[in-house]
Amino acid sequence: MKYLKFTISLLLTAIIFYGLNTKFGSVPPIGKFLNPATGIWQNEKDESITGIVSIDGLKDKVTVHYDEQLIPHIFAENENDLYRAQGYITAKHRLWQMEFQTMAAAGRLSEFIGEAALNHDRRQRRQGMGFGAEKTIEKIKEDPETMAYLEAYAEGVNSYISQLQPKDIPVEYKLLDYKPEPWTAKKTALLLMYMTKDLAGSDNDLEYTNALRMFGKERFDLLYPDFYDVIDPIIPKNTDWSYIDVPLTETPASELPLDTISKTIEKPHPDNGSNNWAISGQKSYSGNPILANDPHLGLNLPSIWFVMQLSTPTHNTFGATLPGALGIISGFNKHIAWGETNATRDVQDWYKIEFKDNTRKQYKYDGAWRTANLRVEEIKIKGNATFVDSVRYTHHGPVTYDKNFMGDNELAGYAMKWSGHIGGNNARTFLELNKGKNYDDYVNALKHYTAPAQNFVFASTEGDIAIWIQGQLPNKWKGQGKYLMDGSNPGHDWQSFIPQQFNAHTKNPERGFVSSANQHPVDESYPFYVFNDGYETYRNRVINDFFNSKDTFNIQDFRDLQNNNYNLKAAELLPHIFNTMNTSSLTKEELQIFNEIKSWNFYNDIDELGPSIWSAWWSALHSLLWDEYKVDDVALKTPYDYQTIHLLKTKGNDAFMDIIETPETETAGDLFLISFKKAAKSLMDWKAQNGTYNWNAYKATYVGHLLQGLPAFSRFNLPIGGGRNIVNATKKNHGASWRMIVEMSSPPTALGIYPGGQSGNPGSRYYDNFIDDWAAGKYRTLNFMQTDSNEDGIIGTQTLISD
Repeated sequence: MKYLKFTISLLLTAIIFYGLNTKFGSVPPIGKFLNPATGIWQNEKDESITGIVSIDGLKDKVTVHYDEQLIPHIFAENENDLYRAQGYITAKHRLWQMEFQTMAAAGRLSEFIGEAALNHDRRQRRQGMGFGAEKTIEKIKEDPETMAYLEAYAEGVNSYISQLQPKDIPVEYKLLDYKPEPWTAKKTALLLMYMTKDLAGSDNDLEYTNALRMFGKERFDLLYPDFYDVIDPIIPKNTDWSYIDVPLTETPASELPLDTISKTIEKPHPDNGSNNWAISGQKSYSGNPILANDPHLGLNLPSIWFVMQLSTPTHNTFGATLPGALGIISGFNKHIAWGETNATRDVQDWYKIEFKDNTRKQYKYDGAWRTANLRVEEIKIKGNATFVDSVRYTHHGPVTYDKNFMGDNELAGYAMKWSGHIGGNNARTFLELNKGKNYDDYVNALKHYTAPAQNFVFASTEGDIAIWIQGQLPNKWKGQGKYLMDGSNPGHDWQSFIPQQFNAHTKNPERGFVSSANQHPVDESYPFYVFNDGYETYRNRVINDFFNSKDTFNIQDFRDLQNNNYNLKAAELLPHIFNTMNTSSLTKEELQIFNEIKSWNFYNDIDELGPSIWSAWWSALHSLLWDEYKVDDVALKTPYDYQTIHLLKTKGNDAFMDIIETPETETAGDLFLISFKKAAKSLMDWKAQNGTYNWNAYKATYVGHLLQGLPAFSRFNLPIGGGRNIVNATKKNHGASWRMIVEMSSPPTALGIYPGGQSGNPGSRYYDNFIDDWAAGKYRTLNFMQTDSNEDGIIGTQTLISD
């Protein structure tokens, strides 16, 4: 009997041991996860910021000072050591985030998440993310210096990984039960592809093709005009373009394929954009130019940005970088400052591909058959067999949609042409900006930049300000890229690119400021075709009106503008509604809500009720107006907000105002009333459940962990105003991911803040310590150290030496 008991006891022990060390579904191995020596408890600590650390490959000593915000100030004797140290320090604080984002870009999430991530991974690969990263590396290899820095960065990351003890591995690895793998230059390229795709513009060619077929050309042009009547472009109106001597590409004599498609792949967030501006000394309180930048992206933890100072004897640079990228992306040095906004230019087009037969080895082009390249994508799936996806590549690009993926035609598919596949050396742009000293250096740095198209703002201690709309932009014929094109017609190919020197730009404009907020880049006088790719129409006018409102501005003005909550969109529609809507049928409760919004001052402040009423009302109104777009099995994109409001105000009897499901013929006035009643009902229901529908409670902004299933690592219900189309563009989980203000004194002085913290470790006090100040509109002074012996505000120093 005792042997039986022993056997049973041994078996139970084995089962328990197996259970504690095995991942079941989404549950991590509990034993390993809770192990007091190596599990999650070991992550509840702050990072070491003192002492001597050995890393492979350094030529000289590197000093890293940490200030009270955990910002590393890296002082190296040469560039190679600088970027090796940058890789090491970034990995030390953000390793899991770096790797997660590059694996997401590469379509490799299934490896540790399992089958739930398969569709995501297929989308990434069918959009050629890995292909584009490989092209980028090929291009960078033409520049041995940049390639050497990328490799030094990777070696720095790997030095950190090699020193990791199991107890120190970031908690997300423990949750998902996998380990870090070596960093490579290709991973940095994948990170850049990740951002390039995230900022690729609206990409609605297939949806617009369906709308053109359904509504006809005249109605389509009414719904989707290339220019709005209130356009306030990035480059001031009436700019002289007479120096441009390259003609627009001629429109070919051809027909467009008016195909349909039932569903398109998931798109980047439509509000991915930013604000930036700079004023000249003549408009500055101090006589020094002042520059500001606030990129609008998803609000995530760990934060998108990591703030650093990077210094060698030849340059000294400070600002925000992307974990995994070389240098500073949005920042300043002793001579210049720069920042970016998304240009949202149309650099992604779709082509219908006709295959010769069901082998799909050849496709029709210019009256003959051309061979398609085959790229076999092997997607490893945790707990399952490897999934193999075959993607055909044409000279346009990958055939994203075909019989194997979201298509149903055996002999046809849709190929994606995208500037992200060209291969560029964007890293060189930022390396040169980091070292730049004047306007000429800034312009020369931009020449290397390919995609995504960005509006690069600039200011210098010499007094210059400028903005360039930079990217490798196709020289399109009028209308090219608006709809699906014929992949067999050479006339539909991209014929050439706009020469870089003719990209729209301005230096030291007479008005004394430059600005961009994702609006239309130019007016109609610019000779090259610029498609209205969903350009922002409200934030830019608030910003430009602000800088036209008085003669001089100070730092507090810049802070106030970045946190400005004025809702111009509501202000342009609601007075019209108040003057035209019949309120006689409103109930007592509805009338109270109507009077609340009627008394609103159009500022989306946290204690106001008006923004919540507007949000609910606009959503209901938009849905009623565009009910024609609710068509099964047809992918469509509704008109942009400015044109929607224009139609509501000027074409109130248009057929689009009629609600399809009702026998009556509605006008815009009817839609105002019906949608208001719907909104009022939803708000009363909300109030019954939540007690109030003020903007703070109704919007409920949060900053979520990159793994959205981890609420314990996220921050919720943040008290911040703003909203869509507002300068303070903070929505529920999207907004100003980094705010920077730089005065170009000698040396420059700067403020910065972002919704997160320097550490990627949820157990660190530096994980989310900036969030409350960010929400309150406060800033931190950026400690721009001029020498490595400046100890003001330094709380720890590490010395990096060669192993």
